[in-house]
Amino acid sequence: MDRRFEGRVALVTGAAQGIGLTTAERFAEEGANVVLCDLSADAARSAAASIEKKFGVHALAVGCDVSNEAQVDDLVARAAERTGTVDILVNNAGVTRDNLLFKMTLADWDTVMGVHLRGTFLCTRAVQKIMVERRFGKIVNLSSTSALGNRGQANYSTAKAGLQAFTRTAAIELGPYNINVNAVAPGFIDTEMTRATAARRGIDPEEYKAQRAKNIPLGRVGVPADIANVIAFLCSEEASFVSGQIIYVKGGPETLR
Repeated sequence: MDRRFEGRVALVTGAAQGIGLTTAERFAEEGANVVLCDLSADAARSAAASIEKKFGVHALAVGCDVSNEAQVDDLVARAAERTGTVDILVNNAGVTRDNLLFKMTLADWDTVMGVHLRGTFLCTRAVQKIMVERRFGKIVNLSSTSALGNRGQANYSTAKAGLQAFTRTAAIELGPYNINVNAVAPGFIDTEMTRATAARRGIDPEEYKAQRAKNIPLGRVGVPADIANVIAFLCSEEASFVSGQIIYVKGGPETLR
């Protein structure tokens, strides 16, 4: 595989599993040193050790609650101190607290908004200082097809839609400093989070995947690598004129068959 990111440093939030981990691995495979941020410091350290052993790059693990301003500032400071800079930021950290409106608590709402919106804002604000000074940077935010609306996800859908507006605005403000800002909006991806959703609904995960695949033109659900591949493209020089875009990665328009 080409080493498009040789000499670059990529910071990925929510990087201990799922899309975040696969994305960090993709950057490492292509030569980047990586900073893995996760709420669980132990899980981040385990993932970092695996990446270093497998790809021979430097991987720094940092436990961080992305909704906490002080922790985010410390995360970015440690990343810059240990690696010299931050060239790429992937705002992937996310949680769900699904419920219908009449059952949704304020805590359900605030938790999801805090991680997705506040977290993305804090991480972007902290990292852009480094990128602006160096006049180079790539930022990718993780939205979702749920941004278009989804029953039982008023909080998550609102947060993911907000991230799209944030992406476009950040692209406008940071573009003059040679910083590209884009968003990827995955459809159904087979991750620990979606398997937990199936379990919560009392459905076998494989059966749940099969049900969801019926409405996807390509006939299958996505896997984390499908998203990591697009993120890697958006952070490469091949996408140097792409900014402020929302890329839906969902196997085609949903059908009603």
